[in-house]
Formats: sequence, structure tokens, C-alpha cells
Amino acid sequence: MGMDLMNSYVAKILIAARPEDSINSIAKRIDLSYGWTYKWIQDMIEEGIFKWQKHKIAVQSNHHFYRQTIDYIKQAFASEVGFYYSVLQLFGITYCFGKTDAVFVWTKGGYNIGRSKEYYPVFVTIKTADRFLFEQYCKKLDLQINAQSGVFYIVEFLDEFPREFCDGIPTEPIDETIAFMKKYIYNFQPALEMISEMYDKKLNIQYKEAVYD
Repeated sequence: MGMDLMNSYVAKILIAARPEDSINSIAKRIDLSYGWTYKWIQDMIEEGIFKWQKHKIAVQSNHHFYRQTIDYIKQAFASEVGFYYSVLQLFGITYCFGKTDAVFVWTKGGYNIGRSKEYYPVFVTIKTADRFLFEQYCKKLDLQINAQSGVFYIVEFLDEFPREFCDGIPTEPIDETIAFMKKYIYNFQPALEMISEMYDKKLNIQYKEAVYD
């Protein structure tokens, strides 16, 4: 057991797996066919990382390979900005990005403001019913919530909320993002012009940087 088993699919399975889970549910969360998910999980069952428990599988959290893999993921990625965005899809929760992150998504990464490696909040809205799952995954992976420095989530929990998808990324509706930018127009005027051009929104926003002779 070790590097022969380790690959990106195994890593995703171990991230996504809950204490008791089903292969079908894991396959959906990691966006992999049932057959391949079954294959990798069966390999891990043979190694003792998972065990069958009635019709579900149970994570053997004390298994050395499981501990080593999760520890490696935490050390390698828990402070990486990109990981905070990409890992959410493995949680199997209902969420969308909002505020500054909605601007970032709708401008396709073209506008980001007020964030750095030292202070990088990720704004996300999560369904209230999924709060426990979200917090458990964050605990498992050492992901910060409402911290004062580094990368961390700022979360709004709501019972229901609308969302749209931009390049497959769940995001607050574009009209809500536009309203947010207009509210803080001095920060987002350039982004409003980008949105106006990209989505033909006719916002009558014209931004030009001052030129001094």
C-alpha cells in the first residue's frame, strides 16, 4: 500500500468520503463513473481503508494510509486559494459564490480586489441544511472559516437562495452581482464595465483611468 494506489481519483475519494457513505454518492460528488469509483474503492477495501457496513462503506479513519493522505492534503493545499474554490464540489452541498467572488466568477477571473495571500476571504452562500456537513469537511481538511488572516471562508447560511452557473461554477445570479457592484461602485466600476460588455447588459458604465500630463 502507498504510492501504487495513490492518484488524483483516490485523493478525491478520500476527501469526499463521509464516515458512512455509498459508492454511488461518492461517484456523484467526485464526478466519476460508478464503475471507476467502485474499482478504486474496492482496492481500498482490500487494503482496509474502507469496510463494508451493510449496504454502505465505512471509512477506517485510523488506517495509516488514510491518515497519511489526509495529512498530506492538509499540508499541501489547506492554505492554497484555489483549493478553497475547487474542493467545495466534493462536499456534496448546495452552495454558490457571492459578493467579491461572484464578481470574480462573472468576469471570468478578470477582476479581483481587496485580497492577497495574507488576507483572502472566499465569499460563499451555503444551504442551512448543509451547515453541519460543510463544517465537518472544513474540520477534516483544516480549512478556515471566518479567520483573520490567510485564506478562509466567509459564509452566509440560508434556507433557500437563487443561483446561476457561469462556466459550470455555481454563483449568485448576475443581476444580484450587478446590484452589489453598484452599491460599492467606487470599488467595482471597472468590473461593471466589463460585465456590461461581456453580457450585453447596457449598464451605461464608462470607466477610464485618469491620465495626468
